[in-house]
Amino acid sequence: MLMFFWIKIAALFLIRSGKSTLVLTLMVVIAVSSLIFLSSLAVGINDAMIKNSVTLFSGHISGFNVPNNISEKQLLIKGVSSVLKRINFSGFIHFRGRTEMLTLIAVDPAKEKKKTAIWKTTYRGRFLQAGKNEIFLSRVIADKLNIETGDSIAFSSKFDSPPLTLTVAGIYKTGMEQFDRGLSFCTMQAIPAPSGSWNAAIFLDKGIDKDLIVSKYRNTGLTKNTSFKTWSELMPDLQQLIELNYISMSIIIILVFIVISFGLACAFSIFIFKNLRVYGIMKVMGVTPGETIFLIFSEVILVNLFASNIGIIAGIAAVLIFEHMGIDLSAYTSYNQYFIVSGVIFPRLTAFSLCLPPASALFFSIPAAIWPAILVIKKNAAEILRSV
Repeated sequence: MLMFFWIKIAALFLIRSGKSTLVLTLMVVIAVSSLIFLSSLAVGINDAMIKNSVTLFSGHISGFNVPNNISEKQLLIKGVSSVLKRINFSGFIHFRGRTEMLTLIAVDPAKEKKKTAIWKTTYRGRFLQAGKNEIFLSRVIADKLNIETGDSIAFSSKFDSPPLTLTVAGIYKTGMEQFDRGLSFCTMQAIPAPSGSWNAAIFLDKGIDKDLIVSKYRNTGLTKNTSFKTWSELMPDLQQLIELNYISMSIIIILVFIVISFGLACAFSIFIFKNLRVYGIMKVMGVTPGETIFLIFSEVILVNLFASNIGIIAGIAAVLIFEHMGIDLSAYTSYNQYFIVSGVIFPRLTAFSLCLPPASALFFSIPAAIWPAILVIKKNAAEILRSV
């Protein structure tokens, strides 16, 4: 009961010092709400990089060497939204006496256009159309061989095999050298009946754990001759960049609240000196140093709890406003390989973005109360009353 009594006294102290309390509250509110929004924006940037990378072509999970006796439907387990079949051919493209090595990937144009964004990278011409013997060529290869849309080229997987004649429907450019250098696409109808195996691009429903899906595939025995790799395994640089974003944001939050804790300490020192006579009278009445410390700590924590709650509401409101509108950063991401498809960022609230700023505010408010508490405890009652 005594503890609640001092908490009540602390609340009354804060209410009585309205202007000082308001300034302290605003400082914490602005910090918490701003950092919640910035943390959500950092999460949104990570989401955008992942989305741009997986929707371009690869999917959340890539399946390699899937046997022909396994169909796409067999890979459509719970949590998987779509499975795209691809058949890879390594070979040579021939045009007007010139030859270039590339990997030709046979795809279903309608499904690719629905789930991937490779067609959005069209530089000239158009994307593939089902039922036609067409090729969607990279600009790197097209420029090397001086190929234009509408030209007929020959592709052979071996020098001694009959070449396939394909019409160039379009030329694409992603800006990713490793992707553009050696990959081109054709329709399934353009290739002979496949034998052996195929590759899969597996797209997941929102919020589904990619590692859980891979684990389910392994439990069904599909991985005996088939390899399933998540985007984080295929793009370790992206995974590392995302982790770096989280670390950077955490450091920023901690640094901000270290600065704020010094501000709180200074502000509360002024607050204490303003009410020094009251503390002196309390000492004369027999209030112990422990009770004084508890009172001052209660004041600091109450301000932080009240301000943090307001900051959380303000931060959530800001995130919700931009969560649907998006923030267009295309002008600053046009040369970034992880923003090829879109430069629009959608902030997203997570436990990280919602909890870390207010938790840091509360954590650093505790040392902020130490200095004001020492100032009161070190002075005796007579000295306080004579100095005021």
